[in-house]
Amino acid sequence: MVTKASFDTVSVFTTEHGRLCPGCGQPKDQCLCKKAKPQPTGDGIVRIGRQTKGRKGSGVTTISGLLLAPDQLRDLAGRLKKRCGAGGAIKEGVIEIQGEHRDTLVQALQQLGYTVKRAGG
Repeated sequence: MVTKASFDTVSVFTTEHGRLCPGCGQPKDQCLCKKAKPQPTGDGIVRIGRQTKGRKGSGVTTISGLLLAPDQLRDLAGRLKKRCGAGGAIKEGVIEIQGEHRDTLVQALQQLGYTVKRAGG
């Protein structure tokens, strides 16, 4: 038995409106998708911990619970890394800073007005 596959076409450009959002079909500047993105959830407490598991003994300080947009999170991570004089990354909304910097980070985040708790050992 042979069946025909139906393919829906999605317009991504029109001469009248220019670029269109593939999700909602609206012009890019009137996109409804970006307004419907879920906001981060949490209890508003920033938790600072330390991880060594899977890192061959080298530890990183982790900062989680920040309710920020990705670009704000990236900016904050950059400032904190400079304050500690260390490298780091952002993975799944968690800032990781290389080394043991919990005391410095607790102080820095409290100065910025966050409620901070030390998590883990």
